[in-house]
Amino acid sequence: MGPTAEVERLAASTYVSLTTFKRAGTAVATPVWVSTDGDLLYVWTQGDSGKAKRIRNDGHVLVAPSDSRGGLQGAAVEGRARVLDSPADLSRVAALHRAKYGMQFRLFDLGAKLFRRNRPLVAIEIALG
Repeated sequence: MGPTAEVERLAASTYVSLTTFKRAGTAVATPVWVSTDGDLLYVWTQGDSGKAKRIRNDGHVLVAPSDSRGGLQGAAVEGRARVLDSPADLSRVAALHRAKYGMQFRLFDLGAKLFRRNRPLVAIEIALG
C-alpha cells in the first residue's frame, strides 16, 4: 500500500508547518523540511528544540504545506508525532532527507555539525489521522 493522498500532498511541499502544543494548549508552528517513508512523515531537528520537547510531552500535532517562513499553503491535517533518537532511526531519516533535498540538506547537516556544539539531533515521526 502506497502513501495516502494527504501524505503525498504534504510531501510535495518543500516545507511543512509543524504545529506542536505547549502544556497550556498554546499552538507553536514551525516551518520544517519533511520527508516520507510510506504513510509516515519525518522531520529532522535538534533534540533540545522546543518542538521536540513539546512532542515528548504531547504528540498531537498539525501539519500543513508551507513556505520557508511558515506561511500556510494548504489545509492542516491532524497527526500523532513521536521523537526518534536511535542511531539507526537518525541514519534512516537523514538518508530520506538527503534523497529529497540533495546538496541543500548536506550543507545544512554540515553546518549543524559544525555549530551545534554536541547538541544531539533527533528525528520526528508523524502519522496522520
